[in-house]
Amino acid sequence: MLVLEYKVKGKKAQYAAIDDAIRTTQFIRNKAIRYWMDADKELKVDKFALNKYSTQLRKEFMSVAELNSMAVQSAAERGWFAISRFYDNCKSKNSGKKGYPRFQKDCRSTEYKTSGWKLHPTKRRITFTDKKGIGELRLLGKWNIQAYDTKDIKRIRLIRRADGYYAQFCIGIVLSDIQPKIGAEIGLDVGIESFYSDSNGHHEKAAFGGKLPPKTCRPNPKFLRKAETSIKQSQRRIYKKVKGSLGRRKARKVYAKKHLRVSRQRIEHAKRIARCVVKSNDLVAYEDLRVSNMVKNHCLAKSISDASWYLFRQWLEYFAVKFDKLAVAVPPHYTSQKCSSCGVIVKKSLSTRTHNCSCGRSLHRDVNAAINILNLARQGRDGQSRTNAVGVGISTLVGASLLEQILT
Repeated sequence: MLVLEYKVKGKKAQYAAIDDAIRTTQFIRNKAIRYWMDADKELKVDKFALNKYSTQLRKEFMSVAELNSMAVQSAAERGWFAISRFYDNCKSKNSGKKGYPRFQKDCRSTEYKTSGWKLHPTKRRITFTDKKGIGELRLLGKWNIQAYDTKDIKRIRLIRRADGYYAQFCIGIVLSDIQPKIGAEIGLDVGIESFYSDSNGHHEKAAFGGKLPPKTCRPNPKFLRKAETSIKQSQRRIYKKVKGSLGRRKARKVYAKKHLRVSRQRIEHAKRIARCVVKSNDLVAYEDLRVSNMVKNHCLAKSISDASWYLFRQWLEYFAVKFDKLAVAVPPHYTSQKCSSCGVIVKKSLSTRTHNCSCGRSLHRDVNAAINILNLARQGRDGQSRTNAVGVGISTLVGASLLEQILT
């Protein structure tokens, strides 16, 4: 699947109509979850039952009837996605919270399937034909959607963000760019000091731009840390305004834009680095980290989140599938403690940055871990005891709900 995103331009009345469609989508999803909660134990509520219930909602509520019928089904499927995820977590018997479905309070998108919209022949404008009154919107972006047939567009998603409204086109094509094999293999150990350290002894850092020489480097790019002062100032301005006033809404918008900028910086940085790593290696090995557990350490939670390790892993897996390369996730146990030369466990604290072994091996602890990660990946590949990571076949990483609905 390929997802192309455009910014849409329209009038205030059209933006208000998009907001109304988003509120209706939230209403349908919450009603579907309430229907599941209130259903008798003997009555089986599944995806098809919720779709049937969404048809009933169209008869009861005028606002739901104004939304396209397939968009109503898509909203009900969002409710089923939350329910099915809860069931899967319960069946897995993993410790911790199982993700019991909750009512959504701030929905920011609505999805249309194959009806309810019509593209202009130039494919630079789109018209929504349901009774919400969205009408014709201009598409602003550099993507070449003209190269794809309209029949290949499976879904269109309207998204509200802090800096405007966007349209995502889900195109049902197989995306591949097979690269020639070069015989190179690499192990990656992500960290806070450096973005990652590899098995070749390289530490990926953020290069200075502009006047300084290219070899001059700074530590891991901490986008949130750099913008933290500005974000806190904009957050304080919110509470200085009267609750519910226009000034407070404007202050909230400024605050949201700053966070959106940090999010985009993380995505672009992770995408650029992952593409280079996968394109220049046939095998990429990395740790199968449980970031959600690691951020429970309050001393390191902000730094770990700012490093965006899981986002980097997602792009590694995506480009591995696109370029027909191999991305392998290995268990992280003792990768930093075990000597990459003789295999002896050398205990060291987190503050100890150099690995020194009795066998004479001395190198940076992250490089030692990266070598161990690569060795584990090679063992798993030769013995076929591990499964390869599978990427997501899209060009833009989007929300899980859209992915699940595309794949089903």
